[in-house]
Amino acid sequence: MNKERDNVILIGMPASGKSTVGVILAKILGLDFVDTDIVIQQREGARLQEIIESRGIDGFLQCEEAAVLGLAVSNTVVATGGSVVYSDAAMKHLAAGGSVVYLKVGFEDLKKRLKDIKERGVVLRPDESIETMYKTRTALYEKYADLTVAEEGSSIEDTVQAVMKGLRE
Repeated sequence: MNKERDNVILIGMPASGKSTVGVILAKILGLDFVDTDIVIQQREGARLQEIIESRGIDGFLQCEEAAVLGLAVSNTVVATGGSVVYSDAAMKHLAAGGSVVYLKVGFEDLKKRLKDIKERGVVLRPDESIETMYKTRTALYEKYADLTVAEEGSSIEDTVQAVMKGLRE
């Protein structure tokens, strides 16, 4: 890992395994771990879905951006919320301190994984389908990623190994 960019930033769709992969990566690499969804909940004193319900999607995205811009970490694996890519400022802040890794999950896998989208606090506009969200976000994930790891047919351990291999290259 580059000394100036010593963090590993995980981006990807909700339920792509960012938090799970992040914890394992942090253990293996001897790094700290931060989940920005938890940071948002701690800052706001509410669950993600409660923030979305009380402040609306734009209000939630503002909370997310503020929480990410407030992060000052080093030697850390950061698991982001799936909607962080809607903020160019947040993504530039994260990328300045780390390697951005996109955990890419296929659309059919995503539909299977996202059983209760409401409880997860997923940013999905009323006029937006999961497929539209997927297409929009996929383009943004690809834009910001230094490394893309395709998860199709992979176990969590396979994904962790692929991330580590990609970071060494």
